[in-house]
Amino acid sequence: MTRRSWALDGAVALVVVVLGVLEAVWGIDATHRQGPVWAQAALYVATGALLLVRRVEPLGCLAGIVVVSIVEFAVFGSPEGQGVALPALVAAYSVARWERRRPTWWGLVLAGGLWVAWDGLDPMDTTWAAHAAGLIWLFPWVIGWLVGALVRSQAQNLDQRRVDRQQRAARAVAEERNRIARELHDVIGHSVSVMTVQTSAVRRRLTLDQTAEREALETVERVGREAMQEMRHMVGVLREDGSRVDREPPPGLGQIDGLVEKVRAAGLPVELVVSGRPRPLPGGLDLTAYRLLQEGLTNALRHAVAPRRADVEISYGPTTLDLVVRDDGGPTRAVEAGNGLLGMRERVLVYGGDLVARPRAGGGFELLATLPLEAT
Repeated sequence: MTRRSWALDGAVALVVVVLGVLEAVWGIDATHRQGPVWAQAALYVATGALLLVRRVEPLGCLAGIVVVSIVEFAVFGSPEGQGVALPALVAAYSVARWERRRPTWWGLVLAGGLWVAWDGLDPMDTTWAAHAAGLIWLFPWVIGWLVGALVRSQAQNLDQRRVDRQQRAARAVAEERNRIARELHDVIGHSVSVMTVQTSAVRRRLTLDQTAEREALETVERVGREAMQEMRHMVGVLREDGSRVDREPPPGLGQIDGLVEKVRAAGLPVELVVSGRPRPLPGGLDLTAYRLLQEGLTNALRHAVAPRRADVEISYGPTTLDLVVRDDGGPTRAVEAGNGLLGMRERVLVYGGDLVARPRAGGGFELLATLPLEAT
Protein backbone atom coordinates (compact mmCIF):
# COMPACT_ATOMS: atom_id res chain seq x y z
CA MET A 1 0.00 0.00 0.00
CA THR A 2 1.34 3.37 -1.05
CA ARG A 3 0.18 6.85 -0.10
CA ARG A 4 -1.52 7.09 -3.46
CA SER A 5 -3.42 3.86 -2.78
CA TRP A 6 -4.55 5.04 0.63
CA ALA A 7 -5.61 8.38 -0.83
CA LEU A 8 -7.61 6.68 -3.59
CA ASP A 9 -9.31 4.30 -1.17
CA GLY A 10 -10.08 7.17 1.17
CA ALA A 11 -11.65 9.13 -1.69
CA VAL A 12 -13.75 6.13 -2.73
CA ALA A 13 -14.91 5.55 0.84
CA LEU A 14 -15.77 9.25 1.29
CA VAL A 15 -17.82 9.35 -1.92
CA VAL A 16 -19.74 6.21 -0.93
CA VAL A 17 -20.40 7.57 2.57
CA VAL A 18 -21.60 10.96 1.28
CA LEU A 19 -23.94 9.36 -1.27
CA GLY A 20 -25.27 7.02 1.40
CA VAL A 21 -25.96 9.80 3.89
CA LEU A 22 -27.67 11.89 1.21
CA GLU A 23 -29.88 8.90 0.42
CA ALA A 24 -30.67 8.14 4.07
CA VAL A 25 -31.43 11.74 5.09
CA TRP A 26 -33.00 13.23 1.96
CA GLY A 27 -33.96 10.13 0.00
CA ILE A 28 -31.73 10.93 -2.98
CA ASP A 29 -31.56 7.87 -5.31
CA ALA A 30 -33.50 5.78 -2.78
CA THR A 31 -36.21 3.40 -4.02
CA HIS A 32 -37.59 3.34 -0.50
CA ARG A 33 -36.18 4.05 2.95
CA GLN A 34 -36.66 1.69 5.86
CA GLY A 35 -36.42 2.28 9.60
CA PRO A 36 -35.09 5.36 11.41
CA VAL A 37 -33.04 7.79 9.41
CA TRP A 38 -30.18 7.61 11.88
CA ALA A 39 -30.00 3.79 11.61
CA GLN A 40 -29.93 3.83 7.83
CA ALA A 41 -27.34 6.64 7.80
CA ALA A 42 -25.21 4.74 10.33
CA LEU A 43 -25.36 1.66 8.10
CA TYR A 44 -24.12 3.58 5.08
CA VAL A 45 -21.37 5.31 7.06
CA ALA A 46 -20.15 1.97 8.46
CA THR A 47 -20.20 0.12 5.14
CA GLY A 48 -18.54 3.03 3.34
CA ALA A 49 -15.82 3.32 6.00
CA LEU A 50 -15.01 -0.39 5.65
CA LEU A 51 -13.85 0.32 2.09
CA LEU A 52 -10.73 1.92 3.55
CA VAL A 53 -9.28 -1.59 4.02
CA ARG A 54 -10.50 -3.04 0.73
CA ARG A 55 -6.92 -3.63 -0.51
CA VAL A 56 -5.41 -4.74 2.79
CA GLU A 57 -8.25 -7.14 3.71
CA PRO A 58 -10.50 -7.47 0.67
CA LEU A 59 -12.49 -10.47 1.90
CA GLY A 60 -12.66 -9.07 5.43
CA CYS A 61 -13.98 -5.79 4.02
CA LEU A 62 -16.79 -7.53 2.14
CA ALA A 63 -17.56 -9.82 5.08
CA GLY A 64 -17.82 -6.79 7.38
CA ILE A 65 -20.21 -5.07 4.96
CA VAL A 66 -22.35 -8.22 4.80
CA VAL A 67 -22.48 -8.66 8.59
CA VAL A 68 -23.28 -5.00 9.36
CA SER A 69 -25.92 -4.89 6.63
CA ILE A 70 -27.64 -8.11 7.74
CA VAL A 71 -27.82 -6.86 11.34
CA GLU A 72 -29.43 -3.61 10.22
CA PHE A 73 -31.80 -5.45 7.85
CA ALA A 74 -32.86 -7.84 10.62
CA VAL A 75 -33.60 -5.04 13.08
CA PHE A 76 -35.22 -2.41 10.85
CA GLY A 77 -35.88 -4.10 7.50
CA SER A 78 -34.06 -3.74 4.18
CA PRO A 79 -33.95 -0.34 2.45
CA GLU A 80 -33.57 -0.05 -1.30
CA GLY A 81 -31.13 2.28 -3.05
CA GLN A 82 -27.56 2.94 -4.06
CA GLY A 83 -26.46 3.12 -0.45
CA VAL A 84 -26.91 -0.64 -0.19
CA ALA A 85 -25.52 -1.48 -3.64
CA LEU A 86 -22.37 0.67 -3.86
CA PRO A 87 -20.31 -0.58 -0.86
CA ALA A 88 -20.90 -4.23 -1.75
CA LEU A 89 -20.15 -3.52 -5.42
CA VAL A 90 -16.76 -1.94 -4.64
CA ALA A 91 -15.95 -4.64 -2.09
CA ALA A 92 -16.84 -7.49 -4.49
CA TYR A 93 -14.56 -5.96 -7.12
CA SER A 94 -11.79 -5.61 -4.53
CA VAL A 95 -12.01 -9.27 -3.50
CA ALA A 96 -11.59 -10.47 -7.07
CA ARG A 97 -8.81 -7.94 -7.71
CA TRP A 98 -6.76 -7.97 -4.51
CA GLU A 99 -7.45 -11.07 -2.39
CA ARG A 100 -4.29 -13.21 -2.12
CA ARG A 101 -4.69 -15.60 0.80
CA ARG A 102 -8.08 -17.13 0.08
CA PRO A 103 -10.00 -18.17 -3.06
CA THR A 104 -11.59 -15.11 -4.60
CA TRP A 105 -14.85 -16.95 -5.30
CA TRP A 106 -15.69 -16.43 -1.62
CA GLY A 107 -16.57 -12.92 -2.75
CA LEU A 108 -19.41 -14.33 -4.85
CA VAL A 109 -20.61 -16.40 -1.89
CA LEU A 110 -20.71 -13.36 0.40
CA ALA A 111 -22.43 -11.25 -2.28
CA GLY A 112 -25.02 -13.97 -2.74
CA GLY A 113 -25.56 -14.18 1.01
CA LEU A 114 -26.03 -10.41 1.22
CA TRP A 115 -28.61 -10.50 -1.55
CA VAL A 116 -30.54 -13.35 0.14
CA ALA A 117 -30.66 -11.40 3.41
CA TRP A 118 -31.56 -8.14 1.72
CA ASP A 119 -34.34 -9.72 -0.36
CA GLY A 120 -35.69 -11.86 2.46
CA LEU A 121 -35.81 -9.02 4.99
CA ASP A 122 -37.32 -6.40 2.65
CA PRO A 123 -40.88 -5.73 3.85
CA MET A 124 -41.78 -4.37 0.39
CA ASP A 125 -41.26 -7.73 -1.32
CA THR A 126 -44.37 -9.71 -0.50
CA THR A 127 -44.80 -11.81 -3.65
CA TRP A 128 -42.69 -14.30 -5.60
CA ALA A 129 -42.66 -11.93 -8.54
CA ALA A 130 -41.17 -9.20 -6.36
CA HIS A 131 -38.51 -11.57 -5.07
CA ALA A 132 -37.66 -12.62 -8.63
CA ALA A 133 -37.45 -9.00 -9.73
CA GLY A 134 -35.09 -8.34 -6.83
CA LEU A 135 -32.47 -10.49 -8.55
CA ILE A 136 -31.53 -7.41 -10.51
CA TRP A 137 -29.81 -6.11 -7.36
CA LEU A 138 -27.49 -9.13 -7.36
CA PHE A 139 -26.24 -8.57 -10.90
CA PRO A 140 -24.10 -5.44 -10.18
CA TRP A 141 -22.23 -7.29 -7.42
CA VAL A 142 -21.54 -10.25 -9.68
CA ILE A 143 -20.46 -7.94 -12.50
CA GLY A 144 -18.18 -6.05 -10.11
CA TRP A 145 -16.56 -9.33 -9.06
CA LEU A 146 -16.09 -10.37 -12.71
CA VAL A 147 -14.51 -7.03 -13.60
CA GLY A 148 -12.12 -7.37 -10.67
CA ALA A 149 -11.19 -10.89 -11.79
CA LEU A 150 -10.54 -9.62 -15.33
CA VAL A 151 -8.33 -6.77 -14.13
CA ARG A 152 -6.44 -9.16 -11.86
CA SER A 153 -5.86 -11.57 -14.73
CA GLN A 154 -4.58 -8.82 -17.00
CA ALA A 155 -2.26 -7.51 -14.28
CA GLN A 156 -0.87 -11.02 -13.69
CA ASN A 157 -0.31 -11.46 -17.42
CA LEU A 158 1.56 -8.15 -17.58
CA ASP A 159 3.70 -9.14 -14.59
CA GLN A 160 4.46 -12.52 -16.15
CA ARG A 161 5.41 -10.92 -19.47
CA ARG A 162 7.67 -8.48 -17.65
CA VAL A 163 9.37 -11.33 -15.78
CA ASP A 164 9.75 -13.27 -19.04
CA ARG A 165 11.33 -10.25 -20.71
CA GLN A 166 13.76 -9.83 -17.83
CA GLN A 167 14.68 -13.51 -17.91
CA ARG A 168 15.17 -13.46 -21.68
CA ALA A 169 17.32 -10.35 -21.37
CA ALA A 170 19.42 -11.96 -18.62
CA ARG A 171 19.90 -15.10 -20.71
CA ALA A 172 20.79 -13.02 -23.76
CA VAL A 173 23.38 -11.03 -21.79
CA ALA A 174 24.89 -14.23 -20.36
CA GLU A 175 25.05 -15.85 -23.79
CA GLU A 176 26.61 -12.73 -25.32
CA ARG A 177 29.21 -12.55 -22.57
CA ASN A 178 30.13 -16.17 -23.26
CA ARG A 179 30.35 -15.40 -26.96
CA ILE A 180 32.55 -12.36 -26.28
CA ALA A 181 34.79 -14.48 -24.04
CA ARG A 182 35.18 -17.12 -26.74
CA GLU A 183 35.97 -14.56 -29.41
CA LEU A 184 38.43 -12.70 -27.20
CA HIS A 185 40.06 -16.04 -26.49
CA ASP A 186 40.57 -16.50 -30.21
CA VAL A 187 42.01 -13.01 -30.54
CA ILE A 188 44.32 -13.27 -27.53
CA GLY A 189 45.23 -16.85 -28.38
CA HIS A 190 46.34 -15.79 -31.83
CA SER A 191 48.48 -13.01 -30.36
CA VAL A 192 50.05 -15.28 -27.75
CA SER A 193 50.75 -17.91 -30.40
CA VAL A 194 52.56 -15.34 -32.53
CA MET A 195 54.57 -14.18 -29.53
CA THR A 196 55.54 -17.75 -28.67
CA VAL A 197 56.55 -18.60 -32.24
CA GLN A 198 58.60 -15.42 -32.57
CA THR A 199 60.28 -16.04 -29.25
CA SER A 200 61.19 -19.58 -30.34
CA ALA A 201 62.61 -18.27 -33.59
CA VAL A 202 64.79 -15.73 -31.78
CA ARG A 203 65.98 -18.37 -29.31
CA ARG A 204 67.21 -20.61 -32.11
CA ARG A 205 69.33 -17.78 -33.50
CA LEU A 206 71.24 -17.29 -30.27
CA THR A 207 74.88 -18.35 -30.00
CA LEU A 208 76.07 -21.01 -27.57
CA ASP A 209 77.52 -18.49 -25.13
CA GLN A 210 74.21 -16.56 -24.75
CA THR A 211 73.00 -18.80 -21.94
CA ALA A 212 71.11 -16.18 -19.94
CA GLU A 213 69.24 -14.93 -22.99
CA ARG A 214 68.36 -18.50 -24.01
CA GLU A 215 66.97 -19.28 -20.53
CA ALA A 216 64.89 -16.10 -20.54
CA LEU A 217 63.42 -16.88 -23.95
CA GLU A 218 62.73 -20.48 -22.96
CA THR A 219 60.83 -19.17 -19.95
CA VAL A 220 58.78 -16.88 -22.21
CA GLU A 221 58.01 -19.83 -24.52
CA ARG A 222 57.00 -22.08 -21.65
CA VAL A 223 54.77 -19.46 -20.05
CA GLY A 224 53.18 -18.69 -23.43
CA ARG A 225 52.36 -22.35 -24.10
CA GLU A 226 51.00 -22.80 -20.56
CA ALA A 227 48.86 -19.70 -20.96
CA MET A 228 47.46 -21.05 -24.24
CA GLN A 229 46.68 -24.40 -22.64
CA GLU A 230 44.94 -22.80 -19.65
CA MET A 231 42.92 -20.51 -21.91
CA ARG A 232 41.73 -23.49 -23.95
CA HIS A 233 40.63 -25.26 -20.79
CA MET A 234 38.81 -22.25 -19.37
CA VAL A 235 37.07 -21.16 -22.55
CA GLY A 236 36.17 -24.75 -23.36
CA VAL A 237 33.71 -24.55 -20.48
CA LEU A 238 32.00 -21.61 -22.18
CA ARG A 239 31.50 -23.33 -25.51
CA GLU A 240 28.08 -24.78 -26.18
CA ASP A 241 27.73 -28.53 -26.45
CA GLY A 242 28.59 -29.69 -29.93
CA SER A 243 29.93 -26.31 -31.05
CA ARG A 244 33.08 -26.50 -33.06
CA VAL A 245 36.19 -24.47 -32.53
CA ASP A 246 36.45 -21.79 -35.19
CA ARG A 247 39.82 -22.13 -36.93
CA GLU A 248 39.33 -18.99 -39.03
CA PRO A 249 41.05 -15.80 -37.88
CA PRO A 250 38.66 -13.44 -36.09
CA PRO A 251 37.15 -10.82 -38.40
CA GLY A 252 37.90 -7.11 -38.19
CA LEU A 253 37.35 -3.88 -40.05
CA GLY A 254 39.67 -5.20 -42.74
CA GLN A 255 36.84 -7.53 -43.80
CA ILE A 256 34.15 -4.84 -43.79
CA ASP A 257 34.08 -4.69 -47.61
CA GLY A 258 33.14 -8.37 -47.74
CA LEU A 259 30.37 -7.82 -45.18
CA VAL A 260 28.98 -4.90 -47.20
CA GLU A 261 28.99 -7.00 -50.37
CA LYS A 262 27.02 -9.76 -48.63
CA VAL A 263 24.36 -7.27 -47.55
CA ARG A 264 24.18 -5.82 -51.04
CA ALA A 265 23.77 -9.32 -52.44
CA ALA A 266 20.87 -9.83 -50.04
CA GLY A 267 19.05 -6.93 -51.71
CA LEU A 268 19.90 -3.88 -49.58
CA PRO A 269 22.11 -1.23 -51.21
CA VAL A 270 24.82 -0.10 -48.79
CA GLU A 271 26.99 3.00 -48.98
CA LEU A 272 30.30 2.69 -47.08
CA VAL A 273 32.21 5.83 -46.05
CA VAL A 274 35.54 5.70 -44.21
CA SER A 275 37.01 8.94 -42.87
CA GLY A 276 40.13 9.74 -40.92
CA ARG A 277 43.39 7.82 -41.10
CA PRO A 278 42.75 4.06 -40.86
CA ARG A 279 45.25 2.33 -38.60
CA PRO A 280 45.67 -1.11 -37.06
CA LEU A 281 43.51 -1.76 -34.00
CA PRO A 282 43.96 -4.22 -31.16
CA GLY A 283 42.40 -7.56 -32.08
CA GLY A 284 39.55 -7.42 -29.57
CA LEU A 285 38.62 -3.86 -30.41
CA ASP A 286 38.83 -4.61 -34.14
CA LEU A 287 36.51 -7.59 -33.68
CA THR A 288 34.06 -5.54 -31.61
CA ALA A 289 33.87 -2.82 -34.28
CA TYR A 290 33.19 -5.45 -36.95
CA ARG A 291 30.46 -7.13 -34.88
CA LEU A 292 28.75 -3.79 -34.25
CA LEU A 293 28.56 -3.00 -37.95
CA GLN A 294 27.48 -6.56 -38.71
CA GLU A 295 24.64 -6.40 -36.19
CA GLY A 296 23.53 -2.98 -37.43
CA LEU A 297 23.31 -4.16 -41.05
CA THR A 298 21.60 -7.39 -40.00
CA ASN A 299 18.96 -5.40 -38.13
CA ALA A 300 18.40 -3.22 -41.19
CA LEU A 301 17.79 -6.34 -43.28
CA ARG A 302 15.53 -8.10 -40.77
CA HIS A 303 13.58 -5.40 -38.98
CA ALA A 304 13.43 -2.27 -41.12
CA VAL A 305 10.22 -1.88 -43.13
CA ALA A 306 10.99 -1.61 -46.87
CA PRO A 307 14.40 0.09 -46.58
CA ARG A 308 15.79 1.51 -49.83
CA ARG A 309 19.40 1.85 -48.63
CA ALA A 310 21.70 1.75 -45.64
CA ASP A 311 24.69 3.94 -44.82
CA VAL A 312 27.78 2.74 -42.97
CA GLU A 313 30.27 5.29 -41.65
CA ILE A 314 33.64 4.49 -40.04
CA SER A 315 35.47 7.50 -38.62
CA TYR A 316 39.00 7.23 -37.18
CA GLY A 317 39.55 10.07 -34.75
CA PRO A 318 42.57 10.94 -32.62
CA THR A 319 41.19 9.16 -29.55
CA THR A 320 37.95 7.51 -30.68
CA LEU A 321 36.56 5.24 -33.36
CA ASP A 322 33.04 6.27 -34.42
CA LEU A 323 30.74 3.78 -36.13
CA VAL A 324 27.36 4.57 -37.70
CA VAL A 325 24.78 2.37 -39.41
CA ARG A 326 21.62 4.04 -40.74
CA ASP A 327 18.70 2.86 -42.83
CA ASP A 328 15.77 4.75 -44.37
CA GLY A 329 13.04 2.15 -43.76
CA GLY A 330 9.80 2.68 -41.91
CA PRO A 331 9.35 2.07 -38.17
CA THR A 332 11.11 -1.08 -37.04
CA ARG A 333 8.93 -4.06 -36.25
CA ALA A 334 10.91 -4.81 -33.09
CA VAL A 335 10.36 -1.92 -30.69
CA GLU A 336 11.88 -3.52 -27.59
CA ALA A 337 15.58 -4.14 -27.24
CA GLY A 338 16.29 -7.55 -28.69
CA ASN A 339 19.15 -9.95 -28.04
CA GLY A 340 21.29 -8.34 -30.72
CA LEU A 341 21.08 -4.88 -29.16
CA LEU A 342 21.78 -6.29 -25.69
CA GLY A 343 24.80 -8.07 -27.11
CA MET A 344 26.11 -4.89 -28.73
CA ARG A 345 25.77 -3.01 -25.46
CA GLU A 346 27.81 -5.71 -23.71
CA ARG A 347 30.54 -5.50 -26.35
CA VAL A 348 30.75 -1.72 -26.15
CA LEU A 349 30.80 -1.87 -22.35
CA VAL A 350 33.92 -4.07 -22.43
CA TYR A 351 35.87 -1.19 -23.98
CA GLY A 352 34.18 1.64 -22.11
CA GLY A 353 32.44 3.02 -25.17
CA ASP A 354 29.02 4.49 -25.84
CA LEU A 355 26.17 3.04 -27.88
CA VAL A 356 22.97 4.72 -29.10
CA ALA A 357 20.29 2.82 -31.02
CA ARG A 358 17.20 4.84 -31.91
CA PRO A 359 14.57 5.54 -34.58
CA ARG A 360 15.38 8.38 -36.94
CA ALA A 361 13.15 11.44 -37.08
CA GLY A 362 12.58 11.09 -40.82
CA GLY A 363 12.00 7.34 -40.68
CA GLY A 364 14.33 4.41 -40.35
CA PHE A 365 16.75 3.45 -37.61
CA GLU A 366 20.30 4.33 -36.69
CA LEU A 367 23.07 2.79 -34.62
CA LEU A 368 25.84 5.05 -33.31
CA ALA A 369 28.81 3.64 -31.41
CA THR A 370 31.92 5.33 -30.04
CA LEU A 371 34.91 3.23 -28.99
CA PRO A 372 37.88 4.87 -27.23
CA LEU A 373 41.29 4.47 -28.84
CA GLU A 374 43.34 6.00 -26.03
CA ALA A 375 44.66 2.64 -24.95
CA THR A 376 45.87 1.82 -28.45
